[in-house]
Amino acid sequence: MSNFLQFTVFGIMLGAGYAIAATGLVVTYTTSGVFNFAQGAVGMIAAFGYWELVSAHHQPTLVALLLVLILGASIAGAFVERVLMRRLHGASAERPVMVTLGLMVILTGLATVVWSPTVQRTVNPQINGQFRLVGINIQYQYVLIIGVAIAVAAGLRLLFYSTRTGYALRAVVDDPELLGMAGVSPNRMSQYGWILGFFMAALSGVMLAPTQTTGISIESMTLLVVSGYAAAIVGRLKHIPLTFAAAIAIGLAENYILNYIEPHLSSSLQRDVDVSLPMIFLFIALVTLPSVRLRAVGRLTSMRAPRVASGKESLIGGAAFLVVAVVVSVAFASTNIKGTTLLTLGGMVMCLAIVGLSLVLVTGYSGQVSLCQFSFMGIGAFVMGKVAGGGSLAGLLAATAVCAGIGALVALPTIRLSDLYLALATFAFADAVAQGFFADGSVYGSGGLQIARITLPGLSFGGDTAEFLLVTVFFVVSAWLVLAIRRSLFGRRLVAVNDSPAAYATVGLNIGFTKVAVFAIAAGMAGLAGGLYGTVQQIVGTTDFDIFPGIIFVLFVTIWGIRTVSGAFLAALTYVALNQIWPSSIGIFAGLGVILIGRAANGILGIEAIHVRLPWVKDGGATTGEAPTRTFGSLALGGEGSRAAS
Repeated sequence: MSNFLQFTVFGIMLGAGYAIAATGLVVTYTTSGVFNFAQGAVGMIAAFGYWELVSAHHQPTLVALLLVLILGASIAGAFVERVLMRRLHGASAERPVMVTLGLMVILTGLATVVWSPTVQRTVNPQINGQFRLVGINIQYQYVLIIGVAIAVAAGLRLLFYSTRTGYALRAVVDDPELLGMAGVSPNRMSQYGWILGFFMAALSGVMLAPTQTTGISIESMTLLVVSGYAAAIVGRLKHIPLTFAAAIAIGLAENYILNYIEPHLSSSLQRDVDVSLPMIFLFIALVTLPSVRLRAVGRLTSMRAPRVASGKESLIGGAAFLVVAVVVSVAFASTNIKGTTLLTLGGMVMCLAIVGLSLVLVTGYSGQVSLCQFSFMGIGAFVMGKVAGGGSLAGLLAATAVCAGIGALVALPTIRLSDLYLALATFAFADAVAQGFFADGSVYGSGGLQIARITLPGLSFGGDTAEFLLVTVFFVVSAWLVLAIRRSLFGRRLVAVNDSPAAYATVGLNIGFTKVAVFAIAAGMAGLAGGLYGTVQQIVGTTDFDIFPGIIFVLFVTIWGIRTVSGAFLAALTYVALNQIWPSSIGIFAGLGVILIGRAANGILGIEAIHVRLPWVKDGGATTGEAPTRTFGSLALGGEGSRAAS
């Protein structure tokens, strides 16, 4: 009985910490319509900042709390709202997601630079000591966290439903112009919301940091509040009492599972369950709530779709791309960069470009934000290595088919989700796979999984030159496929789903089938890329397909243009190049890139100032009367121009 009470108290404490972070998410979403994916990263920065002040510079606890929470979090929240978020009202659904993801990777990248991940840091409790109650020892720190969580929930409930400022905070996201006519500044209200959200993110990080007995780390602290995401979703991103209750329930369930069920599992499963539970709770919360409750707030505006290259333009562009690849393979056959041949790096670019194409299909065309394409890539590499050691086309076919099947299974329970909620579901799936599958030493083995180069009757692709040309051919064929899909009736349906799902369903089309089909095709493409990536590298390990590199790559595709084939290629090229030059700062570059092009809905390739004319692309005016132009995005495979698709 005493163990049960001890587990219950710790579970309530843990849930209270989640509740603080979750209510911050609710406040931010209620006042801006933006779900802050960087909430955990803000809490992580606050925890490390608190440790720096107290442990490294020996500041009093109260002074450190005031500096971190009042000064640091408030100024940071006001700055982020003014510089990054104010321009996003009425933007397309994926842009706020990408900007907050960019903020998350910037903060984690900066933390890596400032605080070395190899150094263990332990945060002391704000209140030391313990007392006995009903036969168990209770830490004063636990009581502090629970009390703060209750005070925060009660205070916010009172603020939102009993004060004029609270009414204005809830009204600003729906109609800021009408609020302004009532004499209240919409910008000021939105800024107040972000200040409150950042304050509570920092508060949760500082409160939960002392409970990490093994010390705080950048990744664990960033992902610690994922259970808070689940609580916020259960609260429909607007009900603070329901959010608080859900957070407590999640904390209790997590602690009971870890103490009553996990000890009876095998040692390998114990670790998988431990690290995957928060993401499992989030995924369950997303797929079990009524779909009518899961809808974005605010007003969205439509964007002009980039022009789609014709079949002839694609063939000419693809042929030109292959010619350039042959020239590169001859000219740089013996070039090495940091011990790796340039052609091996080029093969990695082509494999990642195929992953980028899968994002063009699922996110660029259909508007479904997927953050788990690297997960399918890793599964594809695993299947490739297990089928005949990776040295056959059968392995590639198996990798593609298995990932397409898994993609369909992931999509089935999430077909009623859209925009933010699908992004959260794929985020949960990606982290659960990374922590529960890829990180398992028995999957790839302690030294990595060996994958042989492909061999065909009479042909061998064992050399770097042959391998580079092989994966380039696969990229060109994949690009042709993506453009052919876009030109087809199915492609027009994808754009229709992106533009207006309600209208799509109103005319009698099956929106569920369309979503599952495109998600399965994109997952299969990512699996194909993973199989090819394994043959290029010849060995893959546990960290090759982690969640953060996957998110960073999505950001690079967004920066260049997630609606263009050329954007997929340039994103892969940039990603591989920066990984060779500044690997520790690649997340900072990705985050800054997304933030700097926040006003460019179609990425760099959609900026009119860089449009150029390509000789094989036919003249043609825009459907809305603009002068005929062609973008730098047309350089790959005929690519896409700037006029709207018919």
